[in-house]
Amino acid sequence: MIKITLPDGSVREFAQGTTPMDVAKSISEGLARNVISAAFNGITIETETPLTTDGSLILYTWNDKEGKKAFWHSTSHVMAQVLEEQFPGIKLTLGPAIDNGFYYDVDFGDQKITDADFKRIEDRVLEVSREKHEFKMRPVSKAEALEIYKNNEYKTELISNLEDGTITFCDHANFFDLCRGGHIPNTGIIKAMKIMSVAGAYWRGDEKNKQLTRVYGISFPKQKDLTDYLELLEEAKRRDHRKLGRELDLFAFSQKVGQGLPLWLPKGAALRDRLEQFLKRAQKKAGYEQVVTPHIGQKELYVTSGHYAKYGADSFQPIHTPAEGEEFLLKPMNCPHHCEIYNTKPWSYKDLPKRYAEFGTVYRYEQSGELHGLTRVRGFTQDDAHIFCTPDQLDSEFKKVIDLVLYVFGSLGFENFTAQVSVRDLDNPDKYIGNVENWEKAENAIISAARDKGLNYVVESGEAAFYGPKLDFMVKDALGRSWQLGTIQVDYNLPERFELTYKGSDNELHRPVMIHRAPFGSMERFIAILLEHTAGNFPLWLMPEQAIILSLSEKYENYAKKVLELLENHEIRALIDNRNETIGKKIREAEVQKMPFMLIVGEEEEKNGTISVRRHGQEGKGNITVTIDDFAKMVNEEIGKSLKTFEV
Repeated sequence: MIKITLPDGSVREFAQGTTPMDVAKSISEGLARNVISAAFNGITIETETPLTTDGSLILYTWNDKEGKKAFWHSTSHVMAQVLEEQFPGIKLTLGPAIDNGFYYDVDFGDQKITDADFKRIEDRVLEVSREKHEFKMRPVSKAEALEIYKNNEYKTELISNLEDGTITFCDHANFFDLCRGGHIPNTGIIKAMKIMSVAGAYWRGDEKNKQLTRVYGISFPKQKDLTDYLELLEEAKRRDHRKLGRELDLFAFSQKVGQGLPLWLPKGAALRDRLEQFLKRAQKKAGYEQVVTPHIGQKELYVTSGHYAKYGADSFQPIHTPAEGEEFLLKPMNCPHHCEIYNTKPWSYKDLPKRYAEFGTVYRYEQSGELHGLTRVRGFTQDDAHIFCTPDQLDSEFKKVIDLVLYVFGSLGFENFTAQVSVRDLDNPDKYIGNVENWEKAENAIISAARDKGLNYVVESGEAAFYGPKLDFMVKDALGRSWQLGTIQVDYNLPERFELTYKGSDNELHRPVMIHRAPFGSMERFIAILLEHTAGNFPLWLMPEQAIILSLSEKYENYAKKVLELLENHEIRALIDNRNETIGKKIREAEVQKMPFMLIVGEEEEKNGTISVRRHGQEGKGNITVTIDDFAKMVNEEIGKSLKTFEV
């Protein structure tokens, strides 16, 4: 008998050779119907793999990330089978699951796959799937594998790098493929599949190698799931921040300026400024001091911090000056500069904590293929701050930063989030700097603070920064997509590397603890996510313009100007549309511009000193007529509900 430990901690005994599916059936028939993958002692296996030793078993369904991964990887096998059928002579390479679906990289030779082929391939994939072919793993010797794939240089390259005795093939129907495993029980579970796109991809991601064709697909256990997913994609296209950024005149890019370097237009710059001022007000209450640091720094600064060793090869190249051997780098991080600010004078424990904040612009070289609107750029501004405190102050300071992050989320409508404690990967210690004792103290401090603040958190191994663990906030947007927004990191290492000190109550010198924090993360990425989350309908306090005054004709232009002046007295941002256009056209264009309020003025309004108010997106609900003072009161009350006062 063998002992199997389940995720709830319970231990059950089974006969040797029992499979994960047998275990599922022993728990319930309902579970067995839904199990599609499994992991034993941390290794992904098939649901029919015999278990021969004691160990921990996890059963995955479609609702689990690992379950989806097995489902999509299995579908990539079926698609590869169909591609071989319909394009004889092609060479298959790799077909992994990705975050949303899967892809297969294929050398089509002289043949070409086009959109016109998609439907035929999809139909055939479903036809094969309905035949309920089982996925079966089998070991193959290295010599045999090389012989089988002797005409496929891509597979032989992969096999050459594998040890004999570790090579396996996966069979289904009349198709086989070099594969490490991780499949669903049979093809019959695949009920819906769609090819999403094709693109070029270099073999092994190296542009020196041949360019292959990457076929992207996605699949589901129900047709309705696919329908819902495609509808979600259409909504995502409508909310794409690049599209909305153009429509709302917020930002632009220029090939002459350079890829990944956004240009902020007047409305976008005003939006950024409002976000900055919003956070600066809260930071001032929380005791932060604003600092400003240069856009470049000597290479030695980043060698000391450890950033050069970790990221130097992927950074912009050093800037050489006329002086022999003098090198500077575009600033990739603000923290080394803040360490040097701390080092400008001696400190006592009575002076701590010191909280330095900066909206600092940094530069990192991203590959052109990885750039994406504002979410992946080469120059971006971080709402960075670094807190230097005593070990005794760490817990309270960390919790204060959590309060600040929650205030930011609440004021901007991000209500659905979880916290992720990102710790070291204990199996890869070379990825990190600093000693084990400091890492353990930092990790325990974060977990303790997250628990005490009542956060819904998970612990993720291997997600820490190279210099310390962190607390990341994973926010779900209006489309249910998860984004990492806001991060807090505990760092014992940079104070060591920069020899930061303070004099303690014992008159001895001690190292401070350093907290890195950025509630927005980067202004660029945060605004992109906020754009897509709100579809451009920002919270009223943040809108570039909160109202537009639409005059029914030229006769009422003077009254429109008077209304504008009164609104400005109430600190309401507004503008006038006095073009010689119909009121209907003016309203339609104001709707496209996401204008929160349209204030229509004509003869009755001028006579009574009122405005006719139409709310964005309220077509068919009718306008309300109010005085300007009442309108101002309505606007300020709405702002007050969403923009809370930050309490320290």
